Order: sequence, then structure tokens, then C-alpha cells
Amino acid sequence: MGKSALLQNTMKVKIIPYDPILKERAKQLRKNMTPGEIILWKHLKGKQMCNCDFDRQRPIDRFIVDFYCKKLMLAIEIDGSSHDSPEAQARDRRRQARLEFLGVRFLRFREEEVRSGVEGVLEVIEDWIRNHSNNLA
Repeated sequence: MGKSALLQNTMKVKIIPYDPILKERAKQLRKNMTPGEIILWKHLKGKQMCNCDFDRQRPIDRFIVDFYCKKLMLAIEIDGSSHDSPEAQARDRRRQARLEFLGVRFLRFREEEVRSGVEGVLEVIEDWIRNHSNNLA
């Protein structure tokens, strides 16, 4: 099965509401993406990844995720050094647990990982999509 045919099946998309206050913050984040986010976005935009439609800096519930595909309910996060402190890691765990409770699944990568080896990151994302696309109905 080819990449574009992977997700051609019809399925309901679960809409998760978000706090409207986040809309302006997401817009600012899109204007100030990290180098790793810029690199990954070049490969996700325009349905380049397995014909999946990804948004960048997407508000979900009371949070903003770096990249999100509604059809897959998949969030992709690029963690830079601001995520290294114990407090930031605890905040990330709480945030991820809340969104997973709502049905969102996560892939996380380090900023350095994307900057130095985007091919490997893309392979992990593609493998995840291939392995989960049959469970989406």
C-alpha cells in the first residue's frame, strides 16, 4: 500500500475543543518556531507525510502542541532545553497525561535530534503512522 493510500478510509474525527485565549499565543508561536520545528514542518506540511494533514502550534484543550494531525489524533512535540528542568518535565508529564486522557497520542523528539538527524525522525513518524493507521476507524 502506498503512502497516499494509507489513510484513504473514511473515519470520524474527534474534535477536541480548546481555550480561545490560546489562539493568539499559537499564532505567535508559529511566527517564532525553533530551528528543529522549522526543519520538521518542511516535511509535514502539505500532507507530505503519508498524506496526513498536520497543523503546527495547534491549540488543544488548554494547551498548544507543536504539530497535530486530527485524523490520527497524533501530537508531535519537539523538546528543547526549556524542557530539561525537573519542573518542566513534571509540567510536560501532566500536560501529556491530560491530552492522552482526551485521546491524543504523542511522539516526542529532542530539538537536537531533529536538527542533526531529521531522516531518522521522519522514519519514526512514518512507522508510527503505518502501524496505527489500521486502528483508526
